[in-house]
Amino acid sequence: MLKLATLINQLADEDTSALKTLSLVVDWIRPQRSETVHNAVDRMKQLEAALTENLDVHLAVSGRLQEWLDQAQFFQLLSGLGLYSRRGFLKEIGERLYERINPAPKDRNNVKNVLFVVFHRKDDAEWIHRIPDEALIRLLTTLWHFSPSALERTRNRIYSQMLNALEMMSIWVAAEELEPNILRLNPKIIDRESAFVALQREIAALVQSWGHALQEKESVELDDAHARVLIEQCREEIDRLQRKSVTAGSTMALTHLLERLHQTLDRIEHLLDILDPADPVKRLNRSVELFKTLVQASAERHGVRALWRANLRLMSRSVTENASDHGEHYIAGSRKEYLAMLASGAGGGFIIAFMALIKIQILQLDLTKGWETLWVSLNYGIGFMIIHMLHCTVATKQPAMTAASIAEKVEQGEQGRANARKLAELLVRVGRTQFVAIMGNVAVALSVAFAVGSLYSRVQGVPLISTERYDYMLTGIHPWQSLALMYAAIAGVWLFFSGLVAGYFDNRAAYLNLAERLEQHPLLRPLMPPETRARFGAYVAEHYGALMSNFVFGVLLGVTGYIGYLLALPIDIRHVAFSSADVGYAMSVFIPGASDFALFTLFALLIGGVNLIVSFTLALNVALRARNTRISSFPKLIKAWFQVVAENPMALIYPPRDPLPEPDDLKEAQPDSPQTKAENKEQRQKALQK
Repeated sequence: MLKLATLINQLADEDTSALKTLSLVVDWIRPQRSETVHNAVDRMKQLEAALTENLDVHLAVSGRLQEWLDQAQFFQLLSGLGLYSRRGFLKEIGERLYERINPAPKDRNNVKNVLFVVFHRKDDAEWIHRIPDEALIRLLTTLWHFSPSALERTRNRIYSQMLNALEMMSIWVAAEELEPNILRLNPKIIDRESAFVALQREIAALVQSWGHALQEKESVELDDAHARVLIEQCREEIDRLQRKSVTAGSTMALTHLLERLHQTLDRIEHLLDILDPADPVKRLNRSVELFKTLVQASAERHGVRALWRANLRLMSRSVTENASDHGEHYIAGSRKEYLAMLASGAGGGFIIAFMALIKIQILQLDLTKGWETLWVSLNYGIGFMIIHMLHCTVATKQPAMTAASIAEKVEQGEQGRANARKLAELLVRVGRTQFVAIMGNVAVALSVAFAVGSLYSRVQGVPLISTERYDYMLTGIHPWQSLALMYAAIAGVWLFFSGLVAGYFDNRAAYLNLAERLEQHPLLRPLMPPETRARFGAYVAEHYGALMSNFVFGVLLGVTGYIGYLLALPIDIRHVAFSSADVGYAMSVFIPGASDFALFTLFALLIGGVNLIVSFTLALNVALRARNTRISSFPKLIKAWFQVVAENPMALIYPPRDPLPEPDDLKEAQPDSPQTKAENKEQRQKALQK
């Protein structure tokens, strides 16, 4: 690192350009790896003191930077940096990759380029954000030591470019309503004057009034109250479009467009705050906030990772919106719903027992690995589809749906409309529902498999499986004699992926208007009467995602072992329902003692636990990232969960007679009054007593 004296000498050199001056200052202030932001603040103070003591150097630096600022262009910085590109993801990522290989020459008068050159380190945005606003303002004021007349001239020039950026962004917002994706969601938007067009007209009037005042050097009050009202109306319209896209279908382009509209409106409002002369303190604070935001965006300007992460979040949101919409159906609150889930799980277990039997028969045919994998995959895929069509349940298929629903509640909580208590109650309901679905699967699959295996042995006089198959099946689910838990984790990954598949195809069905397409399909018209076509189209559209998800999940389970075989790697799957069916068939051949039976049943349940934990963790992580939110306080949530469990331990596995209100109403905009809190506590105690 340069010594301060060396830095002052370099700044005093007449050949040092404005860009080099800024680079030298930032390089000297930037904290080293072993340092903290406090070291950077200390160096800022040292530099300020040194410039104050060396008046000639101070005047030279200020004059140099002022001369550059008089030529600087801010439009691209204010209207483009930090906002999603209008070129689309693929073109944007291609241009960023090419820019890294063959960078374009930098225009030193373009502040967007200067910011990128000066803050060139990946961690620059991080330490800049930690610098106190007061220290940053003091440094900038020291570097740009203007005379009153020069300050007014420079400020008016920057304001003029800000007004230009404001007007252009308002035009972009108004033009976006003609996008086909917007018109598909709201065809009537062109039949009336929308908030987008009204905002553009209001901003244009403001820009004209303010620009005239700047030219004539008149004082004018910026009355932007109506513009701010229109900005809120635009946001409400975007929110309506986002909600409509859940049922009407979304695409990556639509999600990208709506997010870009949000960003543009935020930038317009930010610039209005900076231009507002009524509150100088707020104007200064918002200016520093914008500076830090632009440094962050500049650091990510040519980075592919940040762009990929942002677009992956948008893609995840477009997929998980439908999962969230269906997630409530997989959370049993009342005893009626609980028993219905138990029956559904039992039905799934019954079918899985016969799917496991078919798999055993396929494996005993001594087919080649390829054909064996094909038939096993079809057995899994078609079997899971039949389970869904009969309204039964494969227990571990639910976490992706419930995770998206929980993430939606967390997002509401981040906005101040939920609390840890009610989120904990939701988690108890989710856990209880998963428990009863697994118990239905395991109990029935194991029992039916045992009965079928015993009946086969009695009728045929030979066991259903050989001794070698018996050893393989039981060793395969043993947690420390095999890699069963790792294989269960792989199955958990496929469960998570199948949840994404469900969300994607549900979204696709809505986007394509699949029900009406099938109802009007020319090939179906001669085969089905209109009423049948309508019912068929409605059924396929409603269950498109679930059917595709179940089939894909089955195929993934079937081919995983074959992939391990081809790669000569220990790759396979273990699923709780099939593991319990394997236990049943194995026990029907060689009946063990009660302790061994209980032990292997426990092993199957342990596999189910790994299935659930992996799939739920991955699904919740994606759902939270899709909404750009997080669970802010895990300790607080865990404490609330233990409180809920302590009040009624049985609620973990069995719902109370009168359950607490569904956490759909996780909204608490206003704090409860003491009387309301007392009433809620009394109602909760009565429910727990029952």
